[in-house]
Amino acid sequence: MPKGYWVSVYRTIKDPEKLAAYNKLARTAVEAGGGRTIVRGGRVVAHDAGIAERTVLVEFDSFEQAVATHESAAYREALVALSDGVERDFRIVEGVD
Repeated sequence: MPKGYWVSVYRTIKDPEKLAAYNKLARTAVEAGGGRTIVRGGRVVAHDAGIAERTVLVEFDSFEQAVATHESAAYREALVALSDGVERDFRIVEGVD
């Protein structure tokens, strides 16, 4: 079964305090959903039209698990805390089996 991934690229961080509150709640939701953070920040070399800002990659054992965690009440609470604190590109993608 292919793994699932959350891929987030932050275009702008407008409110670091909202992001910090989100991170605390999101970490709990991700762990409860069986997710593992593989990349959080760090160095980036962007090519073509790539974004060189903060990048986060979270791995789940399946695509379905990644979707279910995003739809969970715990993660919805994290999104409320984040509200308009960032502008980001967030995707859930299926890995290669």
